Amino acid sequence: MFITLEGIDRSGKSTQARLLAEALGPETVLLREPGGTEVGERVRDLIKDRSATPSPASEALLFAAARAQLASEVVTPALARGLTVVCDRFLDSSLAYQGAARGLGVERVRDINRFGIGGLTPDLTVLLDLEPEAAAARSGQWDRIEEEGAALQQAVADAYRELACSERERWLVVDATGDAAVILATVLAAVKAAR
Repeated sequence: MFITLEGIDRSGKSTQARLLAEALGPETVLLREPGGTEVGERVRDLIKDRSATPSPASEALLFAAARAQLASEVVTPALARGLTVVCDRFLDSSLAYQGAARGLGVERVRDINRFGIGGLTPDLTVLLDLEPEAAAARSGQWDRIEEEGAALQQAVADAYRELACSERERWLVVDATGDAAVILATVLAAVKAAR
């Protein structure tokens, strides 16, 4: 099973991905995006670098390159071995950030990713839904994209909600303001139902 967690920055994706992978046990691979491979980690460093200012198109292509490497090197082989894959972000992040919020077009961004990931689609995508003001109040170091402010985060949050509505059978929308253990229980119930 391929499970992805999505949401705006600071919505709790990394925490929930880790908790979910731990709960699902040793036959689970935990990944983050961009990252999870040597290529992906280098792309991650570049994208998060405050001194780098890629255009929206360049940013979308960088994410697509990292994603293609992750899909071919880790996700597809793990699924072929019968493992469960839990990934902190995947294609839907680019659809929300670059496609919708940056104005490149959701279908256009989807198309540039198809080449790299083929038909790889999550079995379940969890949207940790949180208002940008609540996310901004959470602690942690901000990266280049977060520093762009609340307007971008609001556009991304709206885009995620639209994506979830367009494919209700794949998405689980969870209120991310709650306790981490309660959120995990909700996600685990959905995973068990989808298996």
